[in-house]
Formats: sequence, structure tokens, C-alpha cells
Amino acid sequence: MVVEKKFVDENIRKGQIEDFLAKEFSRAGYSHVDIARTPAAMRVTVWAQKPGMIIGRGGKTIDALTEVLKTKFKVENPQLDVKEVEEPYLDGPIVARQIAESIERGLNYKRVVQFIIEKVMGSGAIGVAIRIGGKVSGEMSRTEKFSAGYLKYAGDPAERLSKGYATASMKLGLIGIQVRIMIERPKEFEAIERLEKTEQ
Repeated sequence: MVVEKKFVDENIRKGQIEDFLAKEFSRAGYSHVDIARTPAAMRVTVWAQKPGMIIGRGGKTIDALTEVLKTKFKVENPQLDVKEVEEPYLDGPIVARQIAESIERGLNYKRVVQFIIEKVMGSGAIGVAIRIGGKVSGEMSRTEKFSAGYLKYAGDPAERLSKGYATASMKLGLIGIQVRIMIERPKEFEAIERLEKTEQ
């Protein structure tokens, strides 16, 4: 039970750190955080589209963030690292937040989603699925789904999807955005291609 409680507490703390970083560094294109315990410290790796905005001039922002992790989240001896997300349109959390921010600015959600899908597929994705739920265009809540390419919803390939969730705060209420992006080619693709070559 002690081990289980420790595991649950660690996941709760990670979730709290995720929420804090997402709000604090949304303008930096925050993606996600990886937390790994080492014998001497806790390694915290922050992934973002614009890492320079998290590091800050002369490292001031990252120093302040290290202190917040120590005091607010009780992370012992945090070793902070910031890495760049080289292809933001293949990153679920960044894409979801981008859609949410566009909707909050008053842009038409259908046009925004179609533009994003084109960018995602143009960046080399195998497939993408976007779900938007809430009062998107009136008083009635509803869910709309958009997709392109090939996406796996079960099994190991589905676990390797880049997934992102975000909410847009509007006058009529919150709008939820869910993004799933398949980056790696499933093995069945290769099998089909081999079969097609042998039939030619």
C-alpha cells in the first residue's frame, strides 16, 4: 500500500506541475514535462516550442522555476532541462492549445481545424483526429469530429499517439479540444506495401 500511495502521489504531483507549466508558459508553446527520479536528484525536462522563453535572459526564468518546483511542489533537488519541440504540428498538446487559443480569439473553429489538419499532415503525420465539444456555435452543446489520414484507436500503436487536450474559455462556457496524431507508420502499412510489390 505504501508503494501504491507513493506512485499515486507522484502522478498527482506531476499533474499539478503540468497544469502550472501549461498556464505559465502557454506563450512559449509548452508541450509536456518528463519527470525522472535519479539517486541524487529529480530530473525535470520541459518540452516547448520556444525554449528560450522558459530559460529567460541569463537563465533568470529557469532559476525562478527551479525555486517554484522546490517550494510549491516539494521537488527535492530538481535538475531542470528545457528542450525544443522541433516539429510543433506533430505535437498533440501544442496543436490542441493552438486550436483553443484561435477559438478564444473569435476565429471560426471549422476553418481553424481544417488549417491545422493541413499543417499536421503536411508535417509528415500518418493521421490526425480532432474532437471539439461544447457550445461551439450556439446554445446547444455538441461534439464534432474531424480527421485525415490513418489512425489506430486500439493496441500498441494507439498508445504511441501524440495526444493533447485543451479548453477554450468562451462566454457560453468551456469548449474542449482533443487531438490525436499518429507519427509512426504502423507495421501493417509495411506488410501491405510488401504484398503490393509482390503482386506487381
